[in-house]
Amino acid sequence: MNLTIDGRPVAVEPGTTILHAARRVGIDIPSLCYDDRLEPLASCRLCLVEVEGFKAPVAACATEAADGMVVTTETDELREQRALLLELLLSDHRDDCIVCDEAGTCRLQAMAYRYGVAKSSYEGEARDYEAREDTPFIAYDPGKCILCGRCVSMCEEVQQCHVLDFAERGFESFVTTSFGRSMVETECELCGNCVSACPTGALQDKLSRFACRTWDATLVDTVCPFCGCGCNLQLHVKDGRVVKVSSPVGKGPGEGNLCVKGRYGFQFIHHPDRLTQPLVRRDGELVPASWDEALELVARRFGEVREAHGADALAGFASARCTNEENYLFQKFMRAVVGTQNVDHCARLCHASTVTGLRQSLGSGAMTNSFKDLEEFDVALIIGSNTSEAHPIAALHIKKALRNGGRLIVADPRRIDMARRADLHLQLRPGTNVAVLNGLMHVILEEGLADEAFIAERTEGFDELPELLAAYTPELVEEISGVPADTLREAARLFGSAGRAAIFYSMGITQHSHGTEHVLAVSNLALMTGNLGRAGTGVNPLRGQNNVQGACDVGALPNVYTGYQPVGDPEAQRRFGEAWGVSLAEEPGLTVTEAFDAMADGSVRALYVMGENPLLSDPDQTHVEEALRGLDFLVVQDIFLSETAALADVVLPATSYAEKDGTFTNTERRVQLLHKAVAAPGEAREDWRIIADLARRMGAESGWSYAGTAAIMREIADLTPSYAGISHERLEEGGLCWPCTSPEHPGTPILHIGGFARGRGRFFPVAYQPPAEEVDEEYPLTLTTGRLLEHYHTGTMTRRSDGLNELVPTGFAELSPADAARLGVADGGDVVVETRRGSIRTPANVTARIGEGTVFVPFHFWEAPANRLTNPARDPQAKIPEFKVCACRVALP
Repeated sequence: MNLTIDGRPVAVEPGTTILHAARRVGIDIPSLCYDDRLEPLASCRLCLVEVEGFKAPVAACATEAADGMVVTTETDELREQRALLLELLLSDHRDDCIVCDEAGTCRLQAMAYRYGVAKSSYEGEARDYEAREDTPFIAYDPGKCILCGRCVSMCEEVQQCHVLDFAERGFESFVTTSFGRSMVETECELCGNCVSACPTGALQDKLSRFACRTWDATLVDTVCPFCGCGCNLQLHVKDGRVVKVSSPVGKGPGEGNLCVKGRYGFQFIHHPDRLTQPLVRRDGELVPASWDEALELVARRFGEVREAHGADALAGFASARCTNEENYLFQKFMRAVVGTQNVDHCARLCHASTVTGLRQSLGSGAMTNSFKDLEEFDVALIIGSNTSEAHPIAALHIKKALRNGGRLIVADPRRIDMARRADLHLQLRPGTNVAVLNGLMHVILEEGLADEAFIAERTEGFDELPELLAAYTPELVEEISGVPADTLREAARLFGSAGRAAIFYSMGITQHSHGTEHVLAVSNLALMTGNLGRAGTGVNPLRGQNNVQGACDVGALPNVYTGYQPVGDPEAQRRFGEAWGVSLAEEPGLTVTEAFDAMADGSVRALYVMGENPLLSDPDQTHVEEALRGLDFLVVQDIFLSETAALADVVLPATSYAEKDGTFTNTERRVQLLHKAVAAPGEAREDWRIIADLARRMGAESGWSYAGTAAIMREIADLTPSYAGISHERLEEGGLCWPCTSPEHPGTPILHIGGFARGRGRFFPVAYQPPAEEVDEEYPLTLTTGRLLEHYHTGTMTRRSDGLNELVPTGFAELSPADAARLGVADGGDVVVETRRGSIRTPANVTARIGEGTVFVPFHFWEAPANRLTNPARDPQAKIPEFKVCACRVALP
């Protein structure tokens, strides 16, 4: 389709607006209410343009271009109209541009400058509303608001929290919350996306106000260090400090949107608790030491343990929070220098069963689709994922699909935010996922909704499934799970009849003693309905940490090298042995959970921990602490003196994401580039430099001198077929989804198009098995654990953000009103939650969100550590612990 704008020919696709067509040829049509993330508002009228044949000017943001259209964007009449509009806006606008934090980025200021409007000639009454400072992060000054509606639309269309709206009419109109409440008292998630949409200084980030003028800040592109969504960040740096965080509109998984942690959880970077020099233990106390002293001690003690007890007496825990390059070097160090396969990381505790299960059924243990194409689903099933709290940006893509007509089924023991938005909520009992999934498939088969052509052409092993599923009638599933039989039937019909159905899951599926079977049941449902290999479909495990996917990809697992090449494969042994110049151990090493048992029985004597805090993150805290205290030698490399680091013999100060280069791989398999923004505090060093230095001190003769992280990625690409086409140079242009097999390969946003990595997708019939620990008279309630929106993992970073701590200062135990009444528990009063492994004291949160008989405790808080309570029972294949279900009791203190 061809048109002419200001005399320039433009070719565009159907559906393109005049505004976007003009941008194609570098013409900036003025606007105040338009935001690429929102549907056109056409409220400011500043983007009016003339079109030949039209009787009056039209709004460029809301008018689609047409073939042969002739558009003029600047005439004397248009300029006069725009100047008039700007004068009217300025007549009722608080005039403090000299000190306003948005000076230099304010769109109103820019438009006034462009059209020569220095002041308004209109005088009269002005609105006078008091500025509000009643949230930790967002300040609101209605006197600067131009009523463009961008913040209201952001909250309605994108976040879909419906917190902001217009009040009053005409001259008295203003934007507010319902009944003028503080945002904290509403459903607001304090994401700050409304602030990012505001074209003036009406909404501002409180953390960055008066920190610097916008033109004094240097912007550095990087990637968010929190959940696995992998949002693109821009760090605003002034005088060596990060003073603000934003996200470039239209880029990365978030497309310019962030959650409350991503936008406001950056205070940990410069927190006074940061480690700034190595520490060694002398006379029972950790005291400062030089790098030479600390690393020589580590090298000597590791060597002594290896000499006395063998290489397998050492183990290493890599980190889902460190870069791909650092994790690659860590596993290379443990294997090629120490000589053991005992290397693992916290993926063992979250998605080990995903890797184990999906590799068996589909040939690849990762998310099959990208966030963007998932907006095309007709129906989605979220099971075992509190998506809007644990993966807020993934939830935005789901919400967008819902706004476009998609339907939603949520299976969760709690009435989480996404359950409130769902067409159907299957409020199942914890640990009964397999029964519910088998029940869904029972109805789909019974009612002829299975995709028989897909099953015949692209799968194997189906013939064994119907016999197993026959037993899982909706009535039996109701007895097991508590989900009403009719609701289950309705959900099965909705999912089974959808043209495009997607499944999202997380640790509510994986963290079970039969977690691999839970994952296989999810895969069975997708295979049965033909929902793989297309946009808007797929099996989509949402990874919990910023680089847990990447740490797995680059071999920080005891049974595989990079790209999931098995340790037991002779060809992989040869390839990596030759590349590293060593002979490698031939048997897989110990997992995290097995390693703690080995520490307890004395077969593992030394441990090297990089960027992990197992004392809070692993189950049965008492057992973990005893194992750590029993070690001959413990080294912890971290940015803070974590609970685990406090037990160490040597503590090595590392750098945060803001102080390093490298890559993270998000849950979509998207590899993205980090850039160093600020210097490390004190003597802290990048993890990769620490590892390489230690390797050389332990006698590694070659292969440990790197010019930088780009060189490390080249080594990864040389050894890893799925990363072969990935380099830092290419990533400067944007992220790439693996497999990316050559420098020319565009990446693979959707897996399994036309075929599976294993050839045919395989069905694995799995029967429901109850949790390892069920309720009884002594422990009559079921405990489950999880995350909160405001905090991340063990809280090492988010608990050092004043605002996040203000929002959620402590842990709690969520109980149903019925259970609370029976136990005599008052909302907000302290309770003791106890299991067979320990007890915690914490406030009660009495809420109808949770079903009767179930207790929920978040695991971020050292004061009330949920993992003192959890069950270390493991999945026999993936070795993942059963964090999500155990028996407990609740009592008054």
